[in-house]
Amino acid sequence: MNWDEPTETAADPLAGGTAERPDRLVGPDADGEDTAVEAALRPKDLEEFVGQERVREQLDLVLRAARARGATADHVLLSGAPGLGKTTLSMIIAAEMGAPIRITSGPAIQHAGDLAAILSSLQEGEVLFLDEIHRMSRPAEEMLYMAMEDFRVDVIVGKGPGATAIPLELPPFTLVGATTRAGLLPPPLRDRFGFTGHMEFYAPGELERVIHRSAGLLDVHIEAEGAAEIAGRSRGTPRIANRLLRRVRDYAQVKADGVVTKETAAQALDVYEVDGRGLDRLDRAVLNALLKLFGGGPVGLSTLAVAVGEERETVEEVAEPFLVREGLLARTPRGRIATPAAWAHLGLVPPQQQAGGSGQQGLFGA
Repeated sequence: MNWDEPTETAADPLAGGTAERPDRLVGPDADGEDTAVEAALRPKDLEEFVGQERVREQLDLVLRAARARGATADHVLLSGAPGLGKTTLSMIIAAEMGAPIRITSGPAIQHAGDLAAILSSLQEGEVLFLDEIHRMSRPAEEMLYMAMEDFRVDVIVGKGPGATAIPLELPPFTLVGATTRAGLLPPPLRDRFGFTGHMEFYAPGELERVIHRSAGLLDVHIEAEGAAEIAGRSRGTPRIANRLLRRVRDYAQVKADGVVTKETAAQALDVYEVDGRGLDRLDRAVLNALLKLFGGGPVGLSTLAVAVGEERETVEEVAEPFLVREGLLARTPRGRIATPAAWAHLGLVPPQQQAGGSGQQGLFGA
């Protein structure tokens, strides 16, 4: 399985957080159950890691060259949506380099002293994984510049005119930063990473390989068509694929003979309200409101949120990104509009076609 770190769930657009609901089966963020299962399912080396071919190949060259020189690996920045494998790759980097790994997160480092305490306790060659690096405080961020480049930090002792900067030498280490919002990283920080990899969403075939691997580790008997059915509803995200696999496994044990077939997978995911394209109840509610109440739009975000009975941030941060990526919804200066694919997915006919005409007559039923 290739999916990564648990991320924050509070809505904080400026900080780069999400409004993700913890109860969404197709949410990319990890809940408690995911975190417990991930440790057993994570691949241990690059060969075992499925997908992200370009990033894997480039990272393999970086690590092999570092080992050949007997040096620590360059600092690595991994960007991409939640659930694609950033934490997993950080652990693989440490394993490939034969080094321990220290894991922390940007939101946990609110003061320069917090970062100094972590850096001063690192061992030579250790890997420091900094999740959601874009959410670090500015003083800590500025301290990190010197630590990454010169392996040194200046610790300020005292206050006011009597304050003294004491240089603290650090052992060589490798920083692996992960972010879901690479655009929020300041250029001086981005420039200090020797390697930057962007994690792409997975193709269905890659997700099928992830599912078969996880099914073997979970001792689940799954047929190829069953894996394909789950992969098609997993939104291109390994974490979601493995979560759906566990729910389908439960259904197969209770309602079937324990074998995950195409029919069993489809029936199980229908019970959990995940349709053939990976849309859940919230996604379909947004599309239904947009199509049935507003004729496909354009409609303002606030109006759409009221119609769905959700907060504006929930619709914008949780539902819309996937709908836009799937080509079911478009954001325009006039508001949200549905695409022809949205009408087709819900089995509805656009008003213009219902009226047998075009333009405003069909829209207003005149």
